[in-house]
Amino acid sequence: MAKGIIFRVSGPVVIAEGLDDPQMYNVVKVGEQGLIGEIIRLNSGKATIQVYEDTTGLRPGDPVSDTGAPLSVMLGPGLIGSIFDGIQRPLDKIKAKSGDFIAKGVNVDSIDLKKSWEFVPIAKNGTKVKSGDIIGEVEETSLIKHKVMVKPGIEGTISDISEGSFKLEDPIASISTKSNKDVELELLQRWPVRIPRPVVDKLPPDVPLITGQRVIDTLFPVAKGGTAAVPGPFGSGKTVIQHQLAKWSDSEIVVYVGCGERGNEMTEILTTFPELKDPKSGKPIMDRTILIANTSNMPVAAREASIYTGITLAEYYRDMGYSVALMADSTSRWAEALREISGRLEEMPGEEGYPAYLGRKVAEFYERAGRVHVLNGSIGSITAIGAVSPPGGDTSEPVSQNTLRVTRVFWALDASLANRRHFPSINWLNSYSLYTDDLKKWYSDNINKEWNDLYLRAMSILQKENEINEVVQLVGYDALPEKEKEILDIAKSIREDYLQQSAFDEVDTYSSSHKQYLMIKSIMLLDEAERSAIDKGILVDQLQKIDAKQKLARMKFVPEDKIDAYFKDMKKAIDEINRMEVKTK
Repeated sequence: MAKGIIFRVSGPVVIAEGLDDPQMYNVVKVGEQGLIGEIIRLNSGKATIQVYEDTTGLRPGDPVSDTGAPLSVMLGPGLIGSIFDGIQRPLDKIKAKSGDFIAKGVNVDSIDLKKSWEFVPIAKNGTKVKSGDIIGEVEETSLIKHKVMVKPGIEGTISDISEGSFKLEDPIASISTKSNKDVELELLQRWPVRIPRPVVDKLPPDVPLITGQRVIDTLFPVAKGGTAAVPGPFGSGKTVIQHQLAKWSDSEIVVYVGCGERGNEMTEILTTFPELKDPKSGKPIMDRTILIANTSNMPVAAREASIYTGITLAEYYRDMGYSVALMADSTSRWAEALREISGRLEEMPGEEGYPAYLGRKVAEFYERAGRVHVLNGSIGSITAIGAVSPPGGDTSEPVSQNTLRVTRVFWALDASLANRRHFPSINWLNSYSLYTDDLKKWYSDNINKEWNDLYLRAMSILQKENEINEVVQLVGYDALPEKEKEILDIAKSIREDYLQQSAFDEVDTYSSSHKQYLMIKSIMLLDEAERSAIDKGILVDQLQKIDAKQKLARMKFVPEDKIDAYFKDMKKAIDEINRMEVKTK
């Protein structure tokens, strides 16, 4: 290790001199306790380092050692079910070593190197392999088979492959390369967090991520491999939405990055996630989840690294052909870390003090999402969903605006909806999805040809309701024509009977695409019947008392296996509207 000494200390930023040939982004050990840091600037023989731990007590003259390698993560069996800090240190091992508080300079392996795993080879001796090819499997959890891949940059013929129980650093296979060198493969890989893992090509975003949340799947869908932003003020339900997506979305693996959030919010996640059951299999949801916890009281530089750690772990499982959902909560805290580091570096501030390169950093992160052909030819995806916590809910601030420039879905959380107990509290007038056109064919082929027309009609009714409400404030409800009263009546059904969804009800917490179609179809059939009745002279007051309205309100609580029969009854109740007669005085 190249040795140097500290020249200056400014919070998490340390300037060192005397290092022999330092390189950008190399990891260094700072001080007598060996605090982990990363070189982020080189200038006139001095290296500027951001330290991922508390720098209290460091002083000029303390030693600095250059490891000669960039900040990397350990990749292999044992990642699933783990809870890491921002630089992939397992919190359970840190607690066992240093107690409830993370001691400075504590050094533990990211994955247990002493644990043995049963390796079952797929490839045989003499098989030609290249980067990313799968040579065997390890049963990592009850839900995930860990596919052991050839490391990037290696190509050749398998000269020897073994079956049995191996530790992560034991050789499991040997590959003879074109230059007649034998390269040993292990279960363990290492990868620099700031460099995206290679893929063959990106695929168009034409397959939706089915979440089971009606307001998302119907009005503002996100594609597999897509990007979504969830801005909202404190208490508007960002964490609830991310919980629901982690639990119910049809992704196979979830990586949840708690980046700079309050300790009590992260504690709730760390205590509730291990207790949750995967709805599809009944197994613990942690059997397909990785948690990265970096709370607001942890060192600010590690907050900046946690986002890259999370996306690199997601890329590793994507390369196996899995569909991965990455939740980042919240990118605002990550941007605040960038702002603090930038201030310590005495860089020219941009808007609201954020660094001028904030937009590039945000884009670099979201660009690593996508549905791709991976090196072994299979299809994998990373769907990146980033929560944004703008001060006071003001989405005109730089982090929100830079995020909206690169993400294609905007779920605008509304505190007023949350206060009215309307969840998910996504405002249907301010939100949008740019994937809607890309996904039309999938919905038409896999759900129903009417799906897109029903979606457009529902959105049109909600927009008309907003316009009519402005008139109501001036002239009052009673002054409205019956047709406009009918629009308000149907819009209320869409809002309360369809968009509003309870995360705590066993049935309503998840709606399949088929159930969503039948529900929205019922509302539109009711709309047609009510409009026909009004043309005959029937008043909206009469229509609001019909049995169909009550059946519609109960429809979301009907189990999936009974929804088809309920829909038939619903149609019969709607048909009764056509037989209604005008009441005469």
